[in-house]
Amino acid sequence: MDISYINGSNKFNYRVGAIIIYDNKLLVMHDERSPYYYLPGGRVKMRETADQAITREIQEELNIDCKIIRPLWLSQSFFNEDVDKIDYHELCIYYLIELLDKELYKKDIFVLNERNHTLEFEWLDFDRLQNEYFYPLFLKKEIYNLPERFTIRTDYE
Repeated sequence: MDISYINGSNKFNYRVGAIIIYDNKLLVMHDERSPYYYLPGGRVKMRETADQAITREIQEELNIDCKIIRPLWLSQSFFNEDVDKIDYHELCIYYLIELLDKELYKKDIFVLNERNHTLEFEWLDFDRLQNEYFYPLFLKKEIYNLPERFTIRTDYE
C-alpha cells in the first residue's frame, strides 16, 4: 500500500526520486498524460524504507538494477498538479543513483510501457533544463551545485 491518501481535493504523497547523471545530462521522463518532464521514482509503500523504494521504482520503471550513491535532498512541496488538478502536499527524498546496466547510458531516448501508459525517458542536457517544463522546480537551480555533475562520467563504450 502506497503512503499516499486523498482528503477532499488534497492529496498527500511520500515519494522518492532518482537523480541519474551522465555526461552532463540528467535522466528525465514523461508520459502521455504529463505535459512536463519529471524524475524517475515513485511512492514509498507502507513498511518500506526510502532506500528500498527507490531501488524498487528504478527496477519497475527501467527494468534494471541500480546503486544508491547517496541521498541528496529531502523536499516538502505544495503544488496543484497539472494532470489531475489536485492540491498536493508531498514529501520526497531525492537520491543520487548509478544505473548498473551501462547500456542505458548509450541511449538518448528510450520508451517503456508500464501499467496502461507509456513512459518516455530522455537524457536531458543541463543546458536545456532551465528552458524545459520540468518538476521539481527547485532542481532547476540546485542541480548546478552538485559536484557530481562534473565527475560522474564513465566510459561505457
